[in-house]
Amino acid sequence: MSDLPRKAVTRTAKLAALPLGFAGRATWGLGKRIVGESAELVGRELQQRTAEQLFKVLGELKGGAMKFGQALSVFESALPEEVAGPYRAALTKLQEAAPPMPTRTVHSVLAERLGEDWQSLFLEFEDKPAAAASIGQVHRGVWHDGREVAVKVQYPGAGDALLSDLNQLSRFARLLGPLIPGMDIKPLISELRDRVSEELDYALEAQAQQVHAEEFADDPDVVVPAVVHQCDQVLVTEWIDGIPLSEIIADGTQEQRDRAGQLLARFLFSGPARTGLLHADPHPGNFRLLPGGPDDEDAWRLGVLDFGTVDRLPGGLPTPIGDSLRMTLDGEAEAVYELLCTEGFVKETIDLDPEAVLDYLLPIIEPARVDEFTFTRGWMRSQAARIADPRSPAYQLGKRLNLPPAYLLIHRVTLSTIGVLCQLGATVRMREELQEWLPGFVPEDELGEDLGEEDSAAQA
Repeated sequence: MSDLPRKAVTRTAKLAALPLGFAGRATWGLGKRIVGESAELVGRELQQRTAEQLFKVLGELKGGAMKFGQALSVFESALPEEVAGPYRAALTKLQEAAPPMPTRTVHSVLAERLGEDWQSLFLEFEDKPAAAASIGQVHRGVWHDGREVAVKVQYPGAGDALLSDLNQLSRFARLLGPLIPGMDIKPLISELRDRVSEELDYALEAQAQQVHAEEFADDPDVVVPAVVHQCDQVLVTEWIDGIPLSEIIADGTQEQRDRAGQLLARFLFSGPARTGLLHADPHPGNFRLLPGGPDDEDAWRLGVLDFGTVDRLPGGLPTPIGDSLRMTLDGEAEAVYELLCTEGFVKETIDLDPEAVLDYLLPIIEPARVDEFTFTRGWMRSQAARIADPRSPAYQLGKRLNLPPAYLLIHRVTLSTIGVLCQLGATVRMREELQEWLPGFVPEDELGEDLGEEDSAAQA
């Protein structure tokens, strides 16, 4: 693989060929059926071929195509198992790797951005990339002060490629829809496109990462590598070792799965409360499980990478989320409905039955109803099927709900995180994290009582 394919005509042709390929394979499958092969066998082979082509093209193109593939990958839990099986291996590859940028291109970017003597900044620099992502790749090195570092180098032309891909993908979003039942692909692509300029700006990424690194510096559960150096198209951060979450998903122990799931939930809800930022790219490639906590050699910590996409939430997650969750759990149908109308989830022209809205929401928030909840692909599939089946009352009601722009990214991140938890098969104390970190989930009068008890204990 040479440089990032930049010619719009080349990239467009590759992407445009995908729907034709899907149609061609369907015809091939029909031919196999005619000659007597079983429907199940043909179907499985058809899905596998489709998966291989789709993710081969998305991975090769990098840019927006790969970003879209990574966004899709966390939703594979929603697919029926007979469909998900053939896709899973291809999806996992996208989470962790893509064809590398040539060494000469890497050196050229580093010379242009860090200066012709860029090598003097490093005691060591590995030409072979350690990881690849949608708009750049990561090289391992040793900074001149002896620190092990990760050097992220942006692909030349990545911005144009991102926009071109996402524009092209949006044209056949309808054809990709069946990949993820219950997921509207077009808004996902639109929202990814809105984040392009932010993700290309390594100065913004460095700022977001450093805020997290400082806040979590002494945290026993979460590790965020500090920023070492940043300039246009190059970001140098401290290196962290650990097991990629994709490997834990593939063959981790149940202890590792549960610990990773708990910490992922904790980071999702504590991050905005502690930093005013929401890490908005929660696919498994951006997380590591690190052995040995500061106080416990046998503990596992969660390493968090890639802060290119964040949602800025100065007050933490919006209080109406916690309010509506709490009131739904308490069965307050009228109050929930009123809040949804106020926040724009129900448009003024729409009139819904509050009890029906409550019935729609309760199964989705099941993890918050109990002290511990085991996330499984089966549970995720049942939710997807309930919301995606046109014969289902949930489908009919869901079509009439609205997702306000302010909540769009929060919604996607939450769904994506739940997708990863289901891939892990983790048992998580979700309610505990909500009580600790989500504004509005615990009523203010109860919070006041807790604070009063703490003050009394301190005085005693």
